[in-house]
Amino acid sequence: MLGGGTTDRSWSDTVARRPTLKGTWDRFVASDPGLLRLMAGLRTVAAIGLALAVLAIIGMSVTQMVVGAMTAMVSTFAIREKTVRGQAVTLALGLPVALVAISLGAVLNHRVVAGDLFFVALIFGAVYSRRFGDRGTALGLIGFQVYFVSLFVGAGTGQLPPLYGVLAIAFACSAAARFALVPETPQRVLGRLREAFRARLGQLVTAQTRLLDAPPEELDDVLDDLRRHTARLHESALMIQGRLEDGTRDEAAAALVQRRVADAEVAAERLGMLLLNARSADRADTLTLHLPGAPVPATGRLLRREDEATATLRRDLGALHLMVIRPTESNRGTAVAQIRNRLLGYRDEERIPPGATLAVQDVFRGIGEAARAVLGLRLALDGPQDESDDSPATTRSREEFDAEDVSISVEKEVAEEAEEEPSGLRRPTTRAAFQVAVGSSLAIVGGEFLSTQRWYWAVLTCWVVFLNTASTGEIVVKGYRRLLGTVLGVVAGVGLAGAVGNHTWIAFGLVLLCVFAMFFTAPLSYALMSFFVTAMLGLLYTLLNTYSVDVLVLRIEETALGAACGIIAAMLVLPVRTDSRTDEQLATVLERLGDVVAGAVEQLSGGPAADLLDKARDLDTALDDLRASTQPLTHPITPLRERRQTARYLVALLETSAYHARSLAATAELVPYSKRVGADPRLGRAARRIAHNIDVLVAHVTEADRSGRVESGASIAAMLETDGLGVPAANTVTFRVLRHLQRLDEGITGLARPLDVPVGPRA
Repeated sequence: MLGGGTTDRSWSDTVARRPTLKGTWDRFVASDPGLLRLMAGLRTVAAIGLALAVLAIIGMSVTQMVVGAMTAMVSTFAIREKTVRGQAVTLALGLPVALVAISLGAVLNHRVVAGDLFFVALIFGAVYSRRFGDRGTALGLIGFQVYFVSLFVGAGTGQLPPLYGVLAIAFACSAAARFALVPETPQRVLGRLREAFRARLGQLVTAQTRLLDAPPEELDDVLDDLRRHTARLHESALMIQGRLEDGTRDEAAAALVQRRVADAEVAAERLGMLLLNARSADRADTLTLHLPGAPVPATGRLLRREDEATATLRRDLGALHLMVIRPTESNRGTAVAQIRNRLLGYRDEERIPPGATLAVQDVFRGIGEAARAVLGLRLALDGPQDESDDSPATTRSREEFDAEDVSISVEKEVAEEAEEEPSGLRRPTTRAAFQVAVGSSLAIVGGEFLSTQRWYWAVLTCWVVFLNTASTGEIVVKGYRRLLGTVLGVVAGVGLAGAVGNHTWIAFGLVLLCVFAMFFTAPLSYALMSFFVTAMLGLLYTLLNTYSVDVLVLRIEETALGAACGIIAAMLVLPVRTDSRTDEQLATVLERLGDVVAGAVEQLSGGPAADLLDKARDLDTALDDLRASTQPLTHPITPLRERRQTARYLVALLETSAYHARSLAATAELVPYSKRVGADPRLGRAARRIAHNIDVLVAHVTEADRSGRVESGASIAAMLETDGLGVPAANTVTFRVLRHLQRLDEGITGLARPLDVPVGPRA
């Protein structure tokens, strides 16, 4: 009835169960998209190791080797530019900056007042330089860190000539590691990110397959897994978006990859919702896939394993997983073509199993659309595929992609609106520079009382808690994590220092391991990174013969002082309250949500084509910023439990609304050239209430107008019935669009309660 046969089923089941080295590698690739963490760790370790080898060969002292190792580390991790040429220019400029910094550090080392004043000025300049982009950030970081190195080793003016040579060697080794030993290009990074997206898409399909058979008592865990994999897939899509401009040959290629990734993401998330609906007594809420701890839908109908439709569904989910994860060179042959043809056949109504319930039939349709998205993804990423065994359904899908490719290749001029940037003290870099300068001044004074020799640890902590933070709450959370990691790192440092003793090269080897772990874990956990930093410092003190338990305990005290000074400065100097920051980000998300919905509905109603996927990605970026700004409110240490739940609910509602907006945008993009998706002028009228309610919410959040009321009333579908044409059939694209609009309407209305916006019928 459905094609494929016994041979096809046994082949797909065997391959799905077979443990392979590639499967293990795919799991690692999925855990580290683009291998960015692995490469950062390897590149830094290579630079340090090469510098240590060269310095040892020419007979440098242990102190000079420590300076070389720390400079190689700084000159490697500070540079974040994406192009090879940009990295080379910044690295070349970094050497003179480092030479000036270590010279001033040596000259001012014993001049307390002048040295402290210069250090504060240097900190201000290093933070302020972030306004000049990646290059300014890197040069400021190199200047600050190399000055700190001079304080760490107690460099004097008499040591400067050999130290200049050490710095030159360290920068040369950093260049060798970056451009020769562990080379990185935008094209390679994008290629690995695409493989990570494919691996994470395969993991999401596996999680969805578990949802099919999970008993009610395990459904909570399965849904948590599904949420996690859905979020990870979305994260990969955003990372690809950020690398397209530099990693592709032209704008048309970038637009093609962007569209195919968006299609795959939307199709995969929709398939998860359809499976959840098939498991539920009533239609499941999309919020379930975005809100941790959301109530599990009532499982009024468990899919029976022995049921023919369920068995076919299980087989086809396994086949979809194979379509996603199999390498391009293995995607040839009759068996693969049969799987592809069968899944794409579900886009035709006559191929849907007639004995299945309506909800299960929807799942088969979702599998067909997901298979189409996977085919499009492979065509965009891997080029033309074997067409010799194509079925009519597969041929039609390829023709649709060809039509889309033509529309993408037409060059569009996009008028970019210049966003007004804050000026003066309202500019984030200027504000942060003043805050860090004040906090560092407090840290210097307090640090001198704790230790006249190692006061700079307090300054360093004050400096780092301001990096990549934008509100007082974020600084508090980062300070807490650094202190926690430092305390645990001191314990590890005591143990490592005792175990190493006087074995210099064992100590350097462990330093390299700590450095690798530090960079590999940095994006995952700031506390864990701080742990490895402190453990490394214990080993460095051992190498410099200045190690003692008292020194590491002092490290904890200085860290606590620096974090406290940073928090005080953030609260008193040009403060940015967490509430203000989140309100600003929330307004941005709502505005961009309105832009996507308005553009999609206009195009679905027959209006002119617009670049909807770019608008959708702008929405995703703003939502990512909002999620980061609410971390202080949702962190486990926050005492405001009710506020934490409200923040999570708010973000989950917005994530749900963003999913429906992305789905509308992806559907609207098909209107100009698809035979299956046609414009419906009625949709514009149906979306007016959504646009009005978004405007009311934005006005309320920005306090521009608090008198507005969110409108409620008849459902979106019911609003269309008044024109006498009725609601479209359940299997049509227009019906799917209406469902997304209805969910959007419910989500926007749901935002009114946590935001204290009045709700009522239209006056």
